[in-house]
Amino acid sequence: MAKTKYIFVTGGVTSSLGKGIVSASLAKLLQERGFSVTIQKLDPYINIDPGTLNPYEHGECFVTDDGAETDLDLGHYERFLNIRTSQDNNVTTGRIYQNVIDKERRGEYLGKTVQVIPHITDEIKRRIRLLGEKGIYDIVITEIGGTVGDIESLPYIEAVRQLNWELGDENVAIIHLTLIPYLAAAGELKTKPTQHSVKFLMQSGVQPDILVCRTDRPLSEDIRRKIALFTNVKLGNVIESRDAETIYDVPLLMETEKLDLAVLNKLNLPHGNKPQLKAWKEFLHKFKNPKDSIRIGLVGKYVELHDAYKSIHESLIHGATHNQLRVDIDWIHSEKLTQKDIVKHLQQVDGVIIAPGFGKRGVNGKITALQFARENNLPLLGICFGMQIAAIEFARHVLNLSDADSTELNPDTSHPVINLLEDQKLDLLGGTMRLGAQTCRLEPNSKSYRIYQTETISERHRHRYEFNNRYIDMFEKNGMKVAGRDVKTNLVEILEIPEHPWFITTQFHPEYKSTVLNPHPLFVDFIKTAYRLSLKKMK
Repeated sequence: MAKTKYIFVTGGVTSSLGKGIVSASLAKLLQERGFSVTIQKLDPYINIDPGTLNPYEHGECFVTDDGAETDLDLGHYERFLNIRTSQDNNVTTGRIYQNVIDKERRGEYLGKTVQVIPHITDEIKRRIRLLGEKGIYDIVITEIGGTVGDIESLPYIEAVRQLNWELGDENVAIIHLTLIPYLAAAGELKTKPTQHSVKFLMQSGVQPDILVCRTDRPLSEDIRRKIALFTNVKLGNVIESRDAETIYDVPLLMETEKLDLAVLNKLNLPHGNKPQLKAWKEFLHKFKNPKDSIRIGLVGKYVELHDAYKSIHESLIHGATHNQLRVDIDWIHSEKLTQKDIVKHLQQVDGVIIAPGFGKRGVNGKITALQFARENNLPLLGICFGMQIAAIEFARHVLNLSDADSTELNPDTSHPVINLLEDQKLDLLGGTMRLGAQTCRLEPNSKSYRIYQTETISERHRHRYEFNNRYIDMFEKNGMKVAGRDVKTNLVEILEIPEHPWFITTQFHPEYKSTVLNPHPLFVDFIKTAYRLSLKKMK
């Protein structure tokens, strides 16, 4: 018998049904029952990773401790399970093909013709089993991106078929997430799309063990029986997944539907302890019963697609819920934010976040927002590019260095307060990104130290340009302090203004480490201070 059990989650009928949330919810329930669980995402697109994808195309690029640029679903996995993922938790078709071609070039296939079967499918299976072979997980859940029937998904479905045969039936569970639409004209739920989706999966040699059916209304016993009959799935394994008020309801809904028990029965595993989810329920109670609300402005250039800032959004929810507050977000487009309408936008909010990003578009709007927040004592959190823009704004309007800029935005600036490191300039390909977790030492007398309550912290990065240390003395003499530096390189990690009620900007991404059970301290304190100041203004 295999030591590690494998669960595969596929999707049908339409995309965006929530495979990631269902996978994370199932993993949470199994974790509560005493099993060691991890989740990986297989993405069928040919990009090597999401690092170069436009956020409008793919949403946020989530970064792991080991520096992997991954799908945003890994953020859900971490926030739900309160454990860290790695580069092994996200694989793309591009990565699969790159590995196979590299092996072929090295002669590892001994001159054989390299084909989709067996070489591509073997590489997919190898990547799926990597996590299981570490010997630390009882169960590995693999979410397959896209929709059954997509041409690019076929090698993954074939790999699942092969693994099901190789590992043995009791070591594999296959979950198919599908849609049961309600047809208003007929006044009934329609099961035919699900029937066809399962039929297509079966034509590929894969029989789902469990169906999770997305629906906006209850599934009657007759509907469940009909679905079971036409899909060869046990009646008890037809699971209703009703539209939820919040994604944080889904683990409880899946527990009610006994999804975890259906999986454990299929895998021939003991049921363990009944999930208590005590801390989770406490969070959910606070989330649904806030004592008050707070309004935060998020200034960015991708605000039309909220998924582009998914981790920031969820971190604000975590921080607000910890303070027993509801957070309302004003999504402010930095490209459209001018001096003329800045008051209209920012006088309505209790705090502002300057979002990360790359490139010139929307920079002036961010500078305008930063200047307003700094001059009007509005609580501000700047993240990554947000810290760099804060440095530029301060240099221009406080230090009177009118030409101050980042060499990313203006290579000819006479005051490059944000610049590339010398060793990066030697790289003809354009320098290297600082990615993943790195250690920062905090200044003992800083606000950041008071918030973290520790001298060293580990936070994740995703950037190339750095604060130019030549300007540190000038900044500190005029009121902006370096509150944190990288332990190894002495690079600036945190800039804050001590005289401001709450003005902290970070080169790292704190949002990547906030979870339901461990909200990030910066977001918790940012929300707490912004709310306290808002109450003072009302008096």
